[in-house]
Amino acid sequence: MTQYYVYILASRRNGTLYVGTTNDLIRRVWEHKNDLVEGFTKKYGVHCLVWYEAAETPTAAIVREKQLKKWKRAWKLQLIEEENPTWSDLYDGLAG
Repeated sequence: MTQYYVYILASRRNGTLYVGTTNDLIRRVWEHKNDLVEGFTKKYGVHCLVWYEAAETPTAAIVREKQLKKWKRAWKLQLIEEENPTWSDLYDGLAG
């Protein structure tokens, strides 16, 4: 069964944020970290995985991504800090 994810990357604590979706979280974050993804994350150095959430379908992931993108910045910061108060890079725990 394929899992889908919505994730938030940050440049640093309280820094620039990026919201995205994927069906392979480890691969996708690795691509961001290694600047293989042209665009926003490469331009602004947004490489730290600070929050993610699983979704059962691609549609659910996309709906959640769009919802988060419409949120105020303060709401996103609160979401991150509720689950990751130290803004640790969660990628290290996923990738082993």
